[in-house]
Amino acid sequence: MANNKFRNYTPLIIGVSLAAGILVGSFYASHFRSNRLSIANSTNSKINDMLFAVEDRYVDTVDINDLVEKSLPKILLELDPHSTYTSAKEVEAEMQDLKGEFSGVGVIFSILKDTARIIHVVEGGPSEDVGLMDGDRIVKVDGKPFVGDFLTDEYAMKKLRGPNQSVVKLGIIRKGAKDVRTFEVVRGAVPVKTIDIYSMIDKTTGYIRINTFGERTYEELLVALAELRSQGARALVIDLRGNGGGYMDAAINIANQFLPGKRMIVYTEGRKSERTEYRSDGRGDYQGTPLVVLVDETSASSSEIFAAAIQDNDRGIIIGRRTFGKGLVQEPIQFPDGSLLKLTIARYYSPSGRCLQKPYVKGDAKDYMNDIFLRYQKGELSSQDSIHLSGKKYSTHLGRTVFGGGGVMPDIFIPADTTDITSYYMEAASSRRLAEFAFDYADNHREEFKKYKTWEELAAYLKKQNIVDKFASYAERDGLKRRNLLIRKSQTLLENNLLSSIIDYLFDAQSASLYLLKHDTCITKALELIRNKQTVPQPPEKQEKDLAKQKISYSSHHYIKKIDYLCRR
Repeated sequence: MANNKFRNYTPLIIGVSLAAGILVGSFYASHFRSNRLSIANSTNSKINDMLFAVEDRYVDTVDINDLVEKSLPKILLELDPHSTYTSAKEVEAEMQDLKGEFSGVGVIFSILKDTARIIHVVEGGPSEDVGLMDGDRIVKVDGKPFVGDFLTDEYAMKKLRGPNQSVVKLGIIRKGAKDVRTFEVVRGAVPVKTIDIYSMIDKTTGYIRINTFGERTYEELLVALAELRSQGARALVIDLRGNGGGYMDAAINIANQFLPGKRMIVYTEGRKSERTEYRSDGRGDYQGTPLVVLVDETSASSSEIFAAAIQDNDRGIIIGRRTFGKGLVQEPIQFPDGSLLKLTIARYYSPSGRCLQKPYVKGDAKDYMNDIFLRYQKGELSSQDSIHLSGKKYSTHLGRTVFGGGGVMPDIFIPADTTDITSYYMEAASSRRLAEFAFDYADNHREEFKKYKTWEELAAYLKKQNIVDKFASYAERDGLKRRNLLIRKSQTLLENNLLSSIIDYLFDAQSASLYLLKHDTCITKALELIRNKQTVPQPPEKQEKDLAKQKISYSSHHYIKKIDYLCRR
C-alpha cells in the first residue's frame, strides 16, 4: 500500500491555514478601523502600522493589497530560497501538473512563427471529439486574433484552458485550405502524465523517465513497472534528469518498491518539527531488480530524496552529475483568498544522515538560482575534478563514503557533452528555427511519411536525406548566415535535434525520446553496468582489492607489451 504519512499532515495544514487566515484578518481589521497611528513596540505592529500610515497619509493613492502581494515574496526571501508566496491566480496553474490533470481543450501545441500549431491532439480529449487534427493552426480564439508577437506560451495556455464544460470557439486553418473554420470545443479534463515515457531499451532492460513527483506518480509507476515486467524487463533504468521534485510522499512510496524492509528512506527535522522517519515496509515487488538511476544538475528535492535513498542503502548505482541540492521541507499554508504560503519548517536528511541542501545567503537569491550556470563556468559539468563538496563525510549501508552539503554526487560521473555546441547551433535553437523547420518539413511530408509504421523506419529514411544541409539552406533564407565550419562541428547535434523533432511531430514525444536515448552516454553506461552485473555497489575493501587487481593486470600487460616492443626492435 502507498505510504501516506505525508497526507497525515493534511488536517494540521488545514488547521494552520484557518488559524492564519483568522489571525491575519482580525489583525488587519483592528488596525485599519483605527483613526490614528498607534505606537507599539512589536515588529508585527510596525508592519501593520506602516501599511496604515501609507494608506492614510501617502502622497498618492496606493493599492494596499497590491503592495502586500509584492512585499510578501521579498520578506520570505530573508528566510531561505524555498519559502515562497504564490498569489491566488498562480496557485491553480502551479498545482495542475502535480494534481495530474487540468481543464482544457486537449491539444499539445507549439508557437512557431507567431502561430500556435497543434503538434498532437490528445487522444480521447475534447478537441479530438470535434475533429481537430495534428498540424492545424489556431488563428482565433472566441473570435479574437490569436496570431502575432503578443502570443506566448503563457498567454495561449490561459486562453485555451478554462472551467470544465465551458465552451471555447477556435478558429482553425488547416493545411491546404485558405478559409478559417470554426470549431466549438467543450473544455474537459485533460490528463497530465508525470511519467512521460516508459519503454524497453534492450531485450531485458526497462526504462522509466519521471518528469515530476505528483499525486498520481506512484500509480503511474506501478502501471509502468507491471507493463515492463510483462515485456521481459529484468533490470531498470529510472531517469530523474530534469525532474525538479514535487510531493515527498511520491518519492518515498517509489523508493519503498525497491528497498528491503526496515531501511531508512528519509527523515525530516526542524526547530518546531519533531524528527519524523520514513522507512521501507519490505513489501516492494522490485527489491532485487538491478537498478540504475540517472540524475543531473536539475534533479532536485524529491528526486534527491529517491536518489539518496538508493545510494545510501547501496541499492543501485547513481549515474550522471551532481544534483541541484534542495534539502528543505515546505509546509503549504493556504489563505482565505486562495493564495498560498509555502513555509520551510524542516530539513530532510538522507539515510546516512546528510542534509543535501546546498549553501545559500539569506536575502540573496541571485547566485542561488544561477548556481547551475556558475557550475558550468567552473567546469563542474564537464569535469569531476572541478567539483569541491564542502560537506562532512557520511557512510552508506556498506560503509562507502558520501558527502553532505550540496546535492547527491553520483557514483559514476558522466560529463555534459558540450563539444558540438557552437554559436551557430545556439542561434538556430534559441530563435526556434530548428523547431520551425522540423514542423514544416514534417507537415509537408505528413501523407508521404504515413507509410513508415515505426519511428525507427522513419529515422533510417531521414538519415539519408541530408536534413542538416536542408535546414541550413532554409535558415539562410530566413536570415541565419550559413557557416559551414560551425555546421560541420555541430552536425550530429543538429541532426539529432531535427530528427527527434520530426519524429515527435509525426509519431509522439515518447518515440522522439527513444531516438535520442540511442545517442545518450548515460544510457550507454547504464546498459554496460547492467550487462556486466555491476548495479550493486561493493564495500570499500572489495573496491580497493578490485582496483589493485586492475592495476596489477594493467602493469603486467603494459610490461609485456613493452618487452615485446623492445624485442621487435
